[in-house]
Amino acid sequence: MEASRIHNFNPGPAALPLPVLEEIRNEFLNYKGCGMSVTEISHRSKWFDEIINGAVERTKRLLHMGDDFHVLFIQGGASLQFCMIPMNLSLPGRPVDYINTGTWSTKAIKEAQIQGKDVRVIASSEDANFSYIPKDYSVDPDAAYLHFTSNNTIKGTQWSTFPDAGDVPLISDMSSDIMSRPFDVRPFGLIYAGAQKNIGPAGAALVIVRKDMLERVPGDIPTMLKYTTFAEKNSLFNTPPCFVIYVISLVLRWLEETIGGLEKMEQINKQKAALLYDLIDQSDFYRGTAAPDSRSLMNVTFRLPSEDLEARFVEEALKEGLGGLKGHRSVGGCRASIYNAVSLEAVTALRDFMVEFERKNG
Repeated sequence: MEASRIHNFNPGPAALPLPVLEEIRNEFLNYKGCGMSVTEISHRSKWFDEIINGAVERTKRLLHMGDDFHVLFIQGGASLQFCMIPMNLSLPGRPVDYINTGTWSTKAIKEAQIQGKDVRVIASSEDANFSYIPKDYSVDPDAAYLHFTSNNTIKGTQWSTFPDAGDVPLISDMSSDIMSRPFDVRPFGLIYAGAQKNIGPAGAALVIVRKDMLERVPGDIPTMLKYTTFAEKNSLFNTPPCFVIYVISLVLRWLEETIGGLEKMEQINKQKAALLYDLIDQSDFYRGTAAPDSRSLMNVTFRLPSEDLEARFVEEALKEGLGGLKGHRSVGGCRASIYNAVSLEAVTALRDFMVEFERKNG
């Protein structure tokens, strides 16, 4: 089966580690000798308790978090979090600050505005088609929080260092680079990530919330839209996305035990990205779309001399076993999403193809 697998550069749902997929296959019909599939066991069973608690504990260890954070699993993906954050964590009479670096930031801003919050966009890179990470901004010390998107899948930009907001809690959409590098979680009031890009299959968002933030949650919002509902019941208030959480737990174990933690993962990710960016920088044929000091280690976006060549590039790459290289429909071009599970071997194969494609068509 493995011989027919391609190198997967899809932006999400995205590549999963092959050892994780093999483990899922091997125990799918009979999980840990219980006589049932993992998709059949009760979410109230001892087997699922071990799965969800293991995922929580691994998340805390990988990110060096203390007990002042909750780790939650919430359905609805990152898009539901766009509205839950202002609903739960804004404060009466105080603004909420946002930095706009592209599509997903724009969507988050819109959801806060729909609720009538005092939204202030304190910085934006829209003036250059979201090709860079803003550096010139000041955070209102009275703001309830500062929201930013850590990595921008469509435009190929990423925060290399996170904003300094003083005592204002940071909130970040880390859907596409969660667990790709170590960072200090202490300034964050909340971190959220749709699972399907870097830590698992589609169907849940990983939400990390600092416990003091839960004191803000108002009593008059629907039960299933309250962070306290999930925190008080260990994400088991209702039936959670059990299979998704199971796969996330396996990916986290792979990160911790096979890779050796986030410091090691970051080294590998930098090595992979350098293979592609170095080639782009040395070429007159390929053109990167993100400002060099804002480039993403997760999503490498680039253009070719013409749209016809881009279409041919994507088509011929797939014939060579390199899939998912078409740019987002809103921007065109090409994009290689090189998340944690995309191997160095896969990126090397892509680089070799790019060299040969330029030789033939340049």
